[in-house]
Amino acid sequence: MNRSLLWLGIALFLWGVGEGMFLLFQPIYMEQLGADPIQTGAILGAFGLVMVLVHVPSGHLSDRIGRRPMLLAAWVVGIVATLWMGLARSLPVFIVGWLLYGFTAFVASPLDSYVTVARGNWSVGRAITFTGMTFNAGVVLGPITGGWIGDHQGLRTVFFVSAILFVISFGFLFFIKTQPRDHHDPADPPESVFRNRRFLAFIGIYFFIVVAMYLPQPFTPNFLQSQRALTLGEIGVLGSIGGIGNSALNFVLGLLEARTGFLLGQLGVAAFAFLIWKGTNSWQFALAYFLLGGYRVLRGLGIALVRPLVHKSQMGLAYGLAETIGSTSSLLAPIIAGFLYEHDPALMYPVGLVGITFVFMLSIIFIPRAKHVEPVHVEAMPE
Repeated sequence: MNRSLLWLGIALFLWGVGEGMFLLFQPIYMEQLGADPIQTGAILGAFGLVMVLVHVPSGHLSDRIGRRPMLLAAWVVGIVATLWMGLARSLPVFIVGWLLYGFTAFVASPLDSYVTVARGNWSVGRAITFTGMTFNAGVVLGPITGGWIGDHQGLRTVFFVSAILFVISFGFLFFIKTQPRDHHDPADPPESVFRNRRFLAFIGIYFFIVVAMYLPQPFTPNFLQSQRALTLGEIGVLGSIGGIGNSALNFVLGLLEARTGFLLGQLGVAAFAFLIWKGTNSWQFALAYFLLGGYRVLRGLGIALVRPLVHKSQMGLAYGLAETIGSTSSLLAPIIAGFLYEHDPALMYPVGLVGITFVFMLSIIFIPRAKHVEPVHVEAMPE
């Protein structure tokens, strides 16, 4: 394994622990600060809007100034934002920190590009799902730890513990090496990604997929607490089981051809929605959160499906566009879910299942198998 991937994996593991400690409980903490379901949905939607706006500029910048500087910048923003949320005493101040944390989403395109180049003999899908696996291994520990701290010390304390972990994670980034920037032949430039029909067709379908997949997720912690009487600690355990599912499914589905893993990930999210909706005991909820790992896998494999469609010098920009489409799930789905939850807390699950069925059929019909991309052996050159 490329040593830079190893150090990056450790950094992502620690970040996964820290983020996992508070991310699952954000809707509950907002409720404690005075937000109702519609306000919470709007806040989560604004968070999604921030994520939508940052991917294309960051992908373009990573093509121009290099990937490693963008990774370092994202970690710094995350540390500052987490401390801000912990220091906030009111909902408006907290929202500022939460939206600032949303800016860390700009790491996605540089990270995917970095991993693609550093992958060695691995396929793009295998390399990207490896980083997903390490991050989600951290998420296994995060929610159960955050739930315990939340029950005993309050959720506000969780943010300070997470910030400490983020600082340690940041230190490991200094061990990863720089990479050369990719260029095209000026005499024979590649087709613009905005005129690339195959690429545009894929991200058009991808838009509907990610919205449908995220719809059942945002208010599930609230649903389990209010409708199924689970404690914060019990919800944290489920989040940790979800982290196990994320890591396990990233590993297993990442070994498959990208399109196959992409389709199986969608089936996992469908099973999650059904089991939360109709489940009556902890075993069913645990299985649901384990299978929800399919969502993170399909997000990673969606990026892998993009790589063969564009020139390598456009990789950051193309990944940024795909991540922008992926982030629309965090923009639109929470708003829709908030209205559904306000009308009937269980309604987001059957509606989500209908949407998932539709996009699954679209995927089978229109998404081609990923072509092989040659391994990359060059590891480092000055940026």
